[in-house]
Amino acid sequence: MMRLILMALGWFFVGVGIVGIFVPLLPTTPFMILAAALFARSSPRFEQWLLDHPRFGQPLIDWRKQGAISKKAKIIAVTVMAISFAAMMATSHAPAFVKLGVGVVLLCSAAFVLSRPHP
Repeated sequence: MMRLILMALGWFFVGVGIVGIFVPLLPTTPFMILAAALFARSSPRFEQWLLDHPRFGQPLIDWRKQGAISKKAKIIAVTVMAISFAAMMATSHAPAFVKLGVGVVLLCSAAFVLSRPHP
């Protein structure tokens, strides 16, 4: 039963990751990393499918081996975070503490991404 739950969650996160390809503010790779981890515990076949995937495989392998993020992915991630924050600041009527909170979360996220080694 647990195996089926883990597999279902794995497919759920693959689906969320695929949506992230088309929705700029939704990251893809973290959901694929989570899906691969769930598949590792429930379906070695689906785990291998993700690791062999032409688009998702290499970032997953780099993360597993070294906790690494490619330079291109870092640039894209930090750029999208900055654009998102600028757009929020320009268009949101949220209270200042909410804007500050979002800024802190994005800054911490960017620092984490930039601190990861290159593959």
